[in-house]
Amino acid sequence: MSDTTSRRPRGALDRAEWERLWQEHWVSAAVPDAEQELLSNERSPEADKARLARITEEFETGFERLHELGPAVTVFGSARFREGTPEYELGVEVGRELVQAGFAVLTGGGPGLMEAANRGASEAGGVSLGCNIVLPHEQSANPYVQDTVTFRYFFVRKVMLVKYSSAFVCLPGGFGTLDEMFEAATLIQCRKIGPFPLILLGEAYWDQLREFVWDLRDGGAIATEELGFARIVDSPREAVEIILERIPEAVRARLDPRPAR
Repeated sequence: MSDTTSRRPRGALDRAEWERLWQEHWVSAAVPDAEQELLSNERSPEADKARLARITEEFETGFERLHELGPAVTVFGSARFREGTPEYELGVEVGRELVQAGFAVLTGGGPGLMEAANRGASEAGGVSLGCNIVLPHEQSANPYVQDTVTFRYFFVRKVMLVKYSSAFVCLPGGFGTLDEMFEAATLIQCRKIGPFPLILLGEAYWDQLREFVWDLRDGGAIATEELGFARIVDSPREAVEIILERIPEAVRARLDPRPAR
């Protein structure tokens, strides 16, 4: 797997450097004016009701735009791996394989590996959709989505990416991808959804996550039966085959496979 920075030996990022990075990047970060106002002023029921109305409107928009979507798989992944990287090619391939198996492909709608999965789906002649997010530095929808729904609230967006999916595929990614992956894993763990297949693509990339989760078990934070919450594979085709094996027959019957191009 490629990397934008030189890789460090494990453990080389010591406590002193972690503290330096905290001081350099986070301590001095300014709190946005809107957040300062929310935290410092007395809260009012009227303001909270107005915020609730905006949240409800976003949920309604998402439900209206996505409720007719057939069997879909959500692909999570970093916005930072661009065309020409092995990670991007992995994303294109998994998007293509999902469409050929009959699934629609749903992503966060942005650049990088989201774009790659949408691209693979679109070029294979399938359904390719995005749930985009409004960020301080505007993130526009990638050119390979046939339709995009844009959200202000991350948590509403995540509900849509989970609600309409039969399975989840995680490509390499950072904080956002980990957030989405553990959101899906927690919902599956607590039997709020599924259990649906959760596949991590890229054995080398996800290997240290596997070690970290073992450490969580050894520290008493999770139970032994909660290990192995996701399948880690290198092959997009194998990932799709696992999904096909695990989904309910009623979902499998609704698939619309597309011939290879």
